[in-house]
Amino acid sequence: MRRIFITVLIAAGLISGGTPAAVAAAPAPGTIVSATVITLPADLAAKGTAVRIEYRTTDIRGAAITATGLILTPKTTLKRNRVVVWAHGTTGITDACVPSTNYQVFWPEARKAVLELLRRGYTVAAPDYPGLGTPQAHPYLVGESEARSIIDIAKSSRILYPGLGKEYALDGHSQGGQGVLFAGEIAPSYDGDLVLKGLAAIAPASNLDVIAPDIPGTEGQGYLVMAVAGLSAVDSSVKPEQVFTSYAKSKAAELPANACLNEILAKFRPLTAEQLVPNGQVPPTIVSKLGQYGNPAQRPPTSPILVVHGTADVAVPYVITEQFLIPQLQAWNKPYPITLVTLEGRDHEGAVYDSTVTVADQIDRWLGFPVPQH
Repeated sequence: MRRIFITVLIAAGLISGGTPAAVAAAPAPGTIVSATVITLPADLAAKGTAVRIEYRTTDIRGAAITATGLILTPKTTLKRNRVVVWAHGTTGITDACVPSTNYQVFWPEARKAVLELLRRGYTVAAPDYPGLGTPQAHPYLVGESEARSIIDIAKSSRILYPGLGKEYALDGHSQGGQGVLFAGEIAPSYDGDLVLKGLAAIAPASNLDVIAPDIPGTEGQGYLVMAVAGLSAVDSSVKPEQVFTSYAKSKAAELPANACLNEILAKFRPLTAEQLVPNGQVPPTIVSKLGQYGNPAQRPPTSPILVVHGTADVAVPYVITEQFLIPQLQAWNKPYPITLVTLEGRDHEGAVYDSTVTVADQIDRWLGFPVPQH
């Protein structure tokens, strides 16, 4: 029945597969290019079914591009007919690191968050982000790139399943936490007739210009390598080969083409600061551009925000959220609550594990559903 439904949507022009080139040249963001029913891993399959889609979105300059992702439908009979977008944490920057096709990087903590949303009857849209599984380079940690694909897959969900309501919520971790914060900033001007009711950002990447100078010589050096590559995808003045040392570049050349997050972190972890970047210092121009493209809260929030962070996080230090991000969001003095939930002793992934119920409860409130008793 699902395959028949997708065929009907194509015939009706709501999915762009098979449309003439003149029409496909400028499809509306959210337009579905292709849709394929897939088999989920057993834990996810217990609570939902899924369609993998290619859909149209836009890059940070507004040009039409294609992205991919999953739309998961709950198996429960108590469907809430609302979409929640799950924005994943870092998986890598190559086509091998696509959560919708490589379940090895559909991280366990992400599955727990998605399962809780499915259990409560929400349709979950999970974007891969531009450049992961599509021809263009992945603009890693370029916030507005993530944001557009996050909002547009919510539009795609309502095209695939017209019974879904216009109100939606966002939920993201790490890179995805950064992405949903950016999405919240552009939502009213970009999401059309959708209505964003609130967003949850778990251990979100923020204030990259504060974090970056301290990365050389630490276990997180691979994040900096990926972040500079992400900048170069959108800014031609950024040339990674001029940022890193010859030794670091030789280490990068040793990585297999299908290397994802863990392999990249392992490759660069042993390097000293001076082995990574000349004089052990990230060039000031790179630091500035990381802030320009990657710092949320440069524009006012447009919905309630829940931020969750663990105090033992070393990937995105808790202090970055507590002392920088939260005050930056509050400084806009908008009539939306900005709430910080602090998880003592929890690390980057643990913050997701420990907050699935808390986040889902808040999403229930935002979308107007009763919160279950626990």
